[in-house]
Amino acid sequence: MGSLQLPEHIKEITEHETFKFNCHPGVPCFTDCCRQLELALTPYDVVRLSRALHIPTKQFLEEYAVIEWEEGDFFPRVYLGMKDDGRVSCPFVEGKGCTVYSGRPGACRVYPLGRGAFKQDDGSYDAIHVVLREPHCHGFSEPDTQTVAKWTEGQELHTYNSMNDAMLTILQHPDTGRKKPTIEQRALFLDTLYDQDSFRACGKVEDSDQLSDEEFILVAINWLRVQLFGFFKF
Repeated sequence: MGSLQLPEHIKEITEHETFKFNCHPGVPCFTDCCRQLELALTPYDVVRLSRALHIPTKQFLEEYAVIEWEEGDFFPRVYLGMKDDGRVSCPFVEGKGCTVYSGRPGACRVYPLGRGAFKQDDGSYDAIHVVLREPHCHGFSEPDTQTVAKWTEGQELHTYNSMNDAMLTILQHPDTGRKKPTIEQRALFLDTLYDQDSFRACGKVEDSDQLSDEEFILVAINWLRVQLFGFFKF
């Protein structure tokens, strides 16, 4: 893959390259990155947030999600619904920070890094990372030395990354985008991957009650891929 053409404040970074950053209540811009925000949610984000809130995934989608589908999109997009407070704030942010911190989305965990995963010619998947040095962020003035590997470990991103990479077998499937999906296919995508609790309860997956959330998401991805594209292999 060739060099990326990136904006000035975004820099590609290797796994062990260092940068200075930390975020905590003492940083002047604390929680500013939780406002003026458009936050896409992955299926694993929805499950973790639902667990943190102690509500079913269906209730989370009804109360906290915005679902959009535009002409040209193969699958619907799920976003976190923001507060109408003049600052487009996350519904879970308060002055002291995040009220669902243990279940915060992967996009919140990875910041100030960005991660892009892609399929290579040999069929395997790889990822690149970038650092987003946004002018308003004072976290880069902190003395703490970070690397991609250290930040990934500290933010517990390994599971989020593996769950999201598994989604690429659908999102980057060769047939995705070649034909317009039906209304039923779009609904199936949401019902299978985002409303995990209802799909688990419907009985289409044997012994689903014995699977962890992470195991069940992988099973659901496999099941959906068969319905959409007709094969099981990753």
